[in-house]
Amino acid sequence: MTNSIHNMNLNPSPFEMIKSGKKTIELRLFDEKRQQIKVNDTIVFTDTKSKEKLTAKVTNLYKFDNFEKLYKTLPLLKCGYTPDNVGKAHFSDMQEYYSVEEQEKYGVIGIELCLI
Repeated sequence: MTNSIHNMNLNPSPFEMIKSGKKTIELRLFDEKRQQIKVNDTIVFTDTKSKEKLTAKVTNLYKFDNFEKLYKTLPLLKCGYTPDNVGKAHFSDMQEYYSVEEQEKYGVIGIELCLI
């Protein structure tokens, strides 16, 4: 069985955090596209502004019903928060990207990554 390659866009800030190694878990809706991702697959991230690309290997997948449960379980400093803002982190932050209805329909996923 061969491992798949997936393409995802990222805003500049999370792109830089993954590139620097500060962010190792990407949070997404567990929609049809993300349901195809398996451990050991490759993800090519593209910075939406600079169009720079970086490649990462999927090392683990964490599935949850919604971001509220994910935020209570996963280490948020690995999910894109910093020591300066993690105290203000709230699962509703993700509603900027995914509605409550979408979360109820699909669930959510934390994709643990390792740069390659």
